[in-house]
Amino acid sequence: MRRGRRVAVAAVVRTDGSAPRAVGACLALVAGPDGTPGEVLGSVSGGCVESAVHELAGEVLADGRARRAVYGTARDDPFAPGLTCGGTIEVHVALADGDVLGEVLTAVADRRPVAVATALTPGPARQVVLDAVRHSGSLGSARLDAAVLDAARGRLRAGTSGLVRLGADGGQRADDLEVLVEVFAPAPRWIVVGAVDVAAALTRLAAFLGFHVTLCDARPAFATAARFPDAHEVVVDWPHRYLERTTVDASTVLTVLTHDPKFDVPLLQVALRGRAGLVGAMGSRRTHADRLERLREVGVTEDDLARLRSPVGLDLGARTPEETAVSIAAEVVAARGGGTGRPLRETRGRIHHEQFAAVVAGVCA
Repeated sequence: MRRGRRVAVAAVVRTDGSAPRAVGACLALVAGPDGTPGEVLGSVSGGCVESAVHELAGEVLADGRARRAVYGTARDDPFAPGLTCGGTIEVHVALADGDVLGEVLTAVADRRPVAVATALTPGPARQVVLDAVRHSGSLGSARLDAAVLDAARGRLRAGTSGLVRLGADGGQRADDLEVLVEVFAPAPRWIVVGAVDVAAALTRLAAFLGFHVTLCDARPAFATAARFPDAHEVVVDWPHRYLERTTVDASTVLTVLTHDPKFDVPLLQVALRGRAGLVGAMGSRRTHADRLERLREVGVTEDDLARLRSPVGLDLGARTPEETAVSIAAEVVAARGGGTGRPLRETRGRIHHEQFAAVVAGVCA
């Protein structure tokens, strides 16, 4: 994105039914050198109404006035923009504040979660940018700002974007003012242990899925950037020592591909007592049984062992390293999204599950 260009940002502020994107999903339209609509970044619907939102964003670029629009099924007019999934989304489009956008991009580059609270009013955007301890900007009054900061920091802790309804001056009435709180967080981490053939395919898939990917192996001849170009970082160290000194949280995925006791046991001893959200290990059922006994011998409890996904992956009949990587990634996607891993034709109800709170929004830019 080039500095000095106007940017119109369309954000999903409300959904109903089987909506393809959650509240907070956004599409940015960047003005070209001549001020006309140019590059498009992000998505609000996965393709269903992108053209209509693009047109609306172009109007905002032209006159600077914020707009809102609702897109549904469009049964009465087959040529009208609509959602084929049967749901409804409401979109708010406004010019982005360059300073606000800069703060968000800086925070995400520093891997620091940040939120933007925007008053959904027709006039110029009133926004507050905040992290866990600081904030800048104002929605118009100290009382309103205090109420918004309290609500927005709750959203920031949960890692979920959403609408907050407040009184116009921060009071208890919840029908005067709508504030969209958008949470922007660094990409969740995926730590892949073991510089093996499956790891090359898995780091590629993990990066494609939006994770910040680390490849770790104690063998310098194998753990090289040239062998794993899709990993954001390649660490040469004993895996358990690296895990003890790095930062993990509930959104972190750890996949152990070494199936070698001298690496696996000390690493999993640390991992299963730590904060990583998903811990998986590759290996045969015999390897898994042996691994469990070794872990019990070093004092890992049954409760901690229950967290271990091993053998890791869904039953896809995978054979090649690439197919095995798909199997592992599929289990991670299912676990994070609340899916069953079964064919959709065998399930009933909504296709889009409610995501776990640990799965946080990404930056649209």
